[in-house]
Amino acid sequence: MSKKILIVDDLHPSFKEQAVSMGYEVDDEPSITREQTLEKIKDYMGIAVRTKFRIDGEIFDAAPNLKFVARAGAGLDNIDDKIASERNIQLINAPEGNCDAVGEHAIGLLLSLMNNFRKADVEIRNGIWDREGNRGYELKGKKVGIIGYGFMGQSFAKKLAGFEVDVMAYDKYKTGFSDAFAREVSMEEIVKYSDVLSLHIPLTAETKLMVDDEYFFHFKKPIFFINTARGEIVHVSAVLNAIKSGKILGAGLDVLQTEKFPALEEQNWYNELKTNDQIILTPHVGGWTFDSYRKISEVLAEKLRGLNL
Repeated sequence: MSKKILIVDDLHPSFKEQAVSMGYEVDDEPSITREQTLEKIKDYMGIAVRTKFRIDGEIFDAAPNLKFVARAGAGLDNIDDKIASERNIQLINAPEGNCDAVGEHAIGLLLSLMNNFRKADVEIRNGIWDREGNRGYELKGKKVGIIGYGFMGQSFAKKLAGFEVDVMAYDKYKTGFSDAFAREVSMEEIVKYSDVLSLHIPLTAETKLMVDDEYFFHFKKPIFFINTARGEIVHVSAVLNAIKSGKILGAGLDVLQTEKFPALEEQNWYNELKTNDQIILTPHVGGWTFDSYRKISEVLAEKLRGLNL
């Protein structure tokens, strides 16, 4: 079988260039539809995707020669990894490529929340000059809790290094990971001491809608809450309830339980979300910079080189 890869999404040209140099024949079709993919995927050894559609049983059934799926991004939640494993289809992704982007974005959201940047900007544009109402908090001396200490959590911790904060990290699946940027702690310490909570965990069956009203109830101090991970980990209604009760001082959400329009505006919590000035929203762009666009493809190509096919 010929070494053919089908790119079905918008990837930086470096992935194709490097794959071709490895001897692959690469069809770069970023505008291809799912239906068109189903028609032609039988001829390919590999498929490269970002977020366009889910690589599920239907795709796998139509691709008897598929040996690998290259996901141009950090997570693998849009790929049915169970079926891939059953069929010995290898999965590669590139969290190393956008971890710096995510870390910086999380810092930006946190600083904006703590210093009322969004609220102050809107007020000035509407003729309001309110210094006292926009008095902020300093990061120095605060305790920052990180959930998940993989590439993203580590990047956020490194970016915090110059702020003179106490960075605590909890990871259910790792131990002995304390380093120069964070110290490993229990979940009990996270909920007892955190002034800031930032999520850096993948979306799995275990983490789906993990953060609910009860989750926030256990925190002993009011927190600033950041989610640049996956929206389906967090009940948006729980964030809104925690803000109303004073458990959350401000929330920076790059990801939401439901994303994109028109589906987003159909949610019963959307009107409250969009009018709450203690929340900053960004459209799932934490890991999507001009720089990460290139780096993700470079990392993915390097992992392709290392596949045992």
